[in-house]
Amino acid sequence: MSVTNSADWEVFRLTGVAHLVSISGLHVTMFALLASACVGRGWRALARLWPGLLWRWPAPTAAALGGLALAFAYALFAGWGVPAQRTVLMLACLTLLRLNGARWPWPVLLLAVMVAVLLLDPWALLQPGFWLSFVAVGVLLASSWLGQAESSGLRGWFTDLLRTQAIVSVALAPLTLLCFGQMSIVGLLANLVAVPWVTGLVTPLAMLGLLWAPLWRLAAWGVQAMNICLEWLARLPWAAFERPELPPALALLTLAGAVLLVLRLPWAQRAWGLLLCWPLLAWTPPRPTLGDFELLAPDIGQGAAVVVRTARHTLVHDTGPGQGSSSAAQRVLLPLLRAGGDRLDLLVASHDDLDHAGGLSELLRQHPRTELWASYDTRRATGRAARACAAGQRWSWDGVSFEWLHPQAGDDALGLSDNARSCVLRVTSASGRVALLTGDITASEESRILRDQPGLRADLLLAPHHGSSTSSSEAWLDALRPGWIVIQSGHLNRFRHPAPEVLQRLRARSIAWSNSPTCGAASWRSDAPAALLCQRQQRPRYWQAGAGVAVDLDQ
Repeated sequence: MSVTNSADWEVFRLTGVAHLVSISGLHVTMFALLASACVGRGWRALARLWPGLLWRWPAPTAAALGGLALAFAYALFAGWGVPAQRTVLMLACLTLLRLNGARWPWPVLLLAVMVAVLLLDPWALLQPGFWLSFVAVGVLLASSWLGQAESSGLRGWFTDLLRTQAIVSVALAPLTLLCFGQMSIVGLLANLVAVPWVTGLVTPLAMLGLLWAPLWRLAAWGVQAMNICLEWLARLPWAAFERPELPPALALLTLAGAVLLVLRLPWAQRAWGLLLCWPLLAWTPPRPTLGDFELLAPDIGQGAAVVVRTARHTLVHDTGPGQGSSSAAQRVLLPLLRAGGDRLDLLVASHDDLDHAGGLSELLRQHPRTELWASYDTRRATGRAARACAAGQRWSWDGVSFEWLHPQAGDDALGLSDNARSCVLRVTSASGRVALLTGDITASEESRILRDQPGLRADLLLAPHHGSSTSSSEAWLDALRPGWIVIQSGHLNRFRHPAPEVLQRLRARSIAWSNSPTCGAASWRSDAPAALLCQRQQRPRYWQAGAGVAVDLDQ
């Protein structure tokens, strides 16, 4: 299956069939189950002709070994990726334990397999796919379905498929939301079509294409037909369900509730699962109080992107760089907004540079109702006109005031560069705390803003032009007297931002500063202006434990 751009992955994600594209553990497991059932029925049919087969190889043994062999062949044909390797090893351990007569309780059996997988790949413990695969298999085991043929015929096969997909969808919903902030509502319907279509038609045609190449074209047509159906499902307004990131304790409760819902227990006991799942619907992340705001500058590489939140509104100033078929908006900003439960109200493209507007189209596609502001004509890039940011325009959200300080209304006629026309935004809390978002203005524009705004100051300043030597002039720093400067730049970037002379100016004035590569995501609140929190200090990676994390700040 060929996936050419991020739009294709978006369709697969919204319809919950990404596992079919990436050949995940869940897909290989379901293929093994179906293959085992087919081998078992075929073996029984052969036994009618040669009864001695059942004495030599009982049908359950033949079904288990045949399903394992076919799952191995399928994973090998699919590229033998790490998720497929883990899954085949897991299925092999399960099969060998069962064939050796091990009568371990299924939780012990599953834990033994997990240990075997982790011996092969210890880092798998940190990957969402590991937990999704094992929880899926564990739920199927707990529901007493794995390896049991409850019905026969085409109707029975479809009933088993429906039940399996429903069990997995319900049980994995909290874990999927915890890992990705989103789950597919149409996933059950999409998988009922896509799983048998890919497993029973596309995959066999693709495998037989090794013997006769024209069959690959038939397989491609099958994929195209499936994609038409998936695109229609993805366009439904309720195709996906998004929720903010849950605290770990609430996430565990909802996961336990989802598992309880699919166990074979009386409904009076299953109903308690609904109560445990309630935090999934009711949890709302804390937001600033009325009159205050918080600012988050994520690490998006060599570029700029800032999220500003008030009590009920969210603004994004710049969208970070675009890199090929991906962008910082897709990798960082959209998951960040989903995790915070944000509905994007206003989107700003400070100027027409790829490192500031590379994710504009992606954010507008995901948040089509957001208001768009820019310093240039965005219609060619996005198909949508933006309101022009001009000095003097202002508005208020939840007791927090916003005002454009640059450019001036007539600057378009002066032939200024894109950097010089960057939208500069001042955000002021009810208590007078100020954050200044500057784009890529140079020292010339800094002087002009100071002339137009006498007495301008800032508690937090986003370093103009990523700390370039052409910006952050001495006059600018002396006038603003910022408590903190946040520099967004890429690790070992080719521009060598921030410039050594700029850092020297900050040290000479005892201005505290942070840089993205060492700080990670920098967060600041107007009600606690003295503190700037660095994500790599708050939540260091496991290889940094005990060693401390260096942050570029110099009091």
